[in-house]
Amino acid sequence: MKNKFEMGSIFATPGAIELMELCNVNPSRLLDRHKGGDWGDVCDADKQANEDALLNGDRLVSSYAMPEHKHEKILTITEADRSATTLLLLSEY
Repeated sequence: MKNKFEMGSIFATPGAIELMELCNVNPSRLLDRHKGGDWGDVCDADKQANEDALLNGDRLVSSYAMPEHKHEKILTITEADRSATTLLLLSEY
């Protein structure tokens, strides 16, 4: 999958790291999806907002449900200036 944008420095909260380890999810997979434009489990309006953000330089937000923990999601947020991307729990947002 082609990268649609630069992600800058990568960060993850302790909660996100713990959940990804519990679910045996490699954070690189979520980051690859995010930078490739697979926004995950977001509504159509949020998908369109991300597509618009690629053109106008706004913040990008993806959301990914975790296997066996469907009630928990990992958000992947890239700042508008593309200096940083953070993985965090939806509950930490």
